[in-house]
Amino acid sequence: MKSLLVISCHPPARLAAREALDLVLAAAAFGVPTGLLFMDDGVLQLLKGQDAKAAGQKSLSANLQALELYGVEDVMVCQHSLAARGLKARQCLLDSRVVDSAEIASLLEHYDQVVSL
Repeated sequence: MKSLLVISCHPPARLAAREALDLVLAAAAFGVPTGLLFMDDGVLQLLKGQDAKAAGQKSLSANLQALELYGVEDVMVCQHSLAARGLKARQCLLDSRVVDSAEIASLLEHYDQVVSL
């Protein structure tokens, strides 16, 4: 079975953020080895203590916390994207692996299919 890496680049208020999570959960539910990489404004999805109701949105935190239940073990966050937004890994809701540019390049080679949302 081919593996899938989903790159989530959008902030939590964008529909693409939810679609990326839905894609990861659906693929994992069907047994596809799936990884998730948060880059650019996608890292904002991981911030603790977000109030989605204030923005008129459903919270992504339940979907994020379900990743482990679905067997998604490769949850990564871009080091450069965190730093560019003045964030630290300890501010993230999930225990994500922080990856640098070289590791991201390696990820792109490792997975059979890559989808960026």
